[in-house]
Amino acid sequence: MSAVLDDRGLRTGDGPGVTGGRRLRRRLPWWLLVLGLAVVAFLWVYPFIWMVSASLKSSSEIFAGGLSLIPEALQWDNYTRAWDDGNFRVYLANTVLVTVSTVVIVVVRCALAGYVLGRYRFPGSRLVVGILIATLFVPTGYTIIPIVKMSLELGILDQHSGMVLALAGGANVASILIYAGYFRGLPDELEEAAIVDGAGFLRTFTHIMLPLSMPVTATVAILTFLATWNAFFLPLVFSFSNPDLRTVSVGMQAFVGENSTDWPGMAAAGVISLLPIVVLFAFMQRYFVEGIAGAVKS
Repeated sequence: MSAVLDDRGLRTGDGPGVTGGRRLRRRLPWWLLVLGLAVVAFLWVYPFIWMVSASLKSSSEIFAGGLSLIPEALQWDNYTRAWDDGNFRVYLANTVLVTVSTVVIVVVRCALAGYVLGRYRFPGSRLVVGILIATLFVPTGYTIIPIVKMSLELGILDQHSGMVLALAGGANVASILIYAGYFRGLPDELEEAAIVDGAGFLRTFTHIMLPLSMPVTATVAILTFLATWNAFFLPLVFSFSNPDLRTVSVGMQAFVGENSTDWPGMAAAGVISLLPIVVLFAFMQRYFVEGIAGAVKS
C-alpha cells in the first residue's frame, strides 16, 4: 500500500524516530562544519593562549611543560618585572602617544584625499591613483634613509614628533582607496543640497561627508592603530639614541640578554602590549566589518 502524505509533507506511516533520523542526517553536514571551524579557531588562537599561560610560568616550567597551558603555580611577578624592571610602563605610554597621534593624522589626511579622489574628476586623477598603487610595491627599507635624513635636518630624529611624522607620512594607499570607494557610492544630492545652502568644500566635508563615513573611519583607525602599534623598524631607528622613546615592540628587546633570555618576562610584556589591541577590536569590530563591506560594495 502506498504511503499517504499528511499536511506537513510527511508520510503517515513514518514514526517520530524516522523523522528525527532524517532531520539529523540533514543537519549532520552543518555540525561537521561547525566542528571544523571550532578546531581551526582553536589552532588560530592557541599561540595567544599559550603566551598568556607562559607569562604566568617560570623559565624552567616553560621549557619542561612543552605545550601545556596550565601553570603549576601562578607567577604574577613576571608582570611586575616587565612593568617596572622592563620599563614597559614608559614604553606603553610612548606607544599610546605615538599611535593615537598617528591615527589622527592618517585619518584626516586619508579622508580628505579619499574624498577628492572619490567625488571629483580632474585631469590626472587616474595617474594619481596609479602612483598611489605603485607605492605599495616599494619596500620600507628604501624609504628609511631619506626619512632619517629629513628628520635629522629638522632636528626631530630623537623626538616623539619625528616618530609620529615618520609613521604617519606613508602613502596609506589602502586607507585612501577605502575612503574613495565609500565616498564614490554616496548620492550626489547630498553635495548639491549643501551647495544650495551655501556650504563650501571644507564645510561639506566636515559637516556632511565625514560624519557619514564613520564606519570607514573606524576601519581606517583600526588598521592604522594595528600597523602603528606593531611597528618596529621606524621606532627602532628613532629611539636608537634615546631609549626612553622606545615603543612596546622595540622594548621587547630588553628581555634578550647576551647569554640568556627572560622568556616569562617577555611573554608578560607581550600580553601587556596585545591587551589594548584586543580590547579595541572587541569594541570596534562591528564598525570595522561595516566599513570594509561598504567600501567593497561601493
